[in-house]
Amino acid sequence: MTKLAVRACKIAEELSKLYPAPECALTHDSPFQLAVATILSAQCTDERVNMVTPVLFKKYPTPEKIAHSTQESLEEIIKSTGFFRNKAKNILGFAHAIVNEHGGVVPQELAALVKLPGIGRKTANVVLGTAFGIASGVVVDTHVTRLANRMGLTESDDAVKIERELMHLLPQDQWINFSHALIWHGRRVCNARKPNCAECTLAKLCLKVGV
Repeated sequence: MTKLAVRACKIAEELSKLYPAPECALTHDSPFQLAVATILSAQCTDERVNMVTPVLFKKYPTPEKIAHSTQESLEEIIKSTGFFRNKAKNILGFAHAIVNEHGGVVPQELAALVKLPGIGRKTANVVLGTAFGIASGVVVDTHVTRLANRMGLTESDDAVKIERELMHLLPQDQWINFSHALIWHGRRVCNARKPNCAECTLAKLCLKVGV
């Protein structure tokens, strides 16, 4: 095991102490709803998404309901999340594919998920990890990108490359909780504008304390 991998595992261990049962911040009642919420979260805060999805899922709680909706009706509900036309198109396409190709059930295979409209690797990892407990990869969002760079676990800003690097550094059974915990730590302690290094228990493992 390399020195970097040892430090990464120590970071994961400390995070597990801080956040022993980290959960996805997106509210949902099914794998399908989680996928839709994750599509909406692109270039948008989870808080905003969680304000929109209760309205969306009350009107359209299932893939079948959304598949029978219209682009315009979806746009009206999700407008505040930004890029709403493209998101509505993706959500509608995703719902149709789930209904017509998968019998209304979200598949539990990465290869099948990433073929669906609006579903990239990040969204697929979120769904598989959170909804099914399947460690298909490491979810890399803006928080994970920022903290992984601050902690010296990567020097890249490319999500695909960062995920690949983190997957090499960490045991597979830590992939799901590591990303969730890192996201929570990014929100609560190591925020973008003013990281609270003085009270961060990971400071001793971080390469950019106070920077």
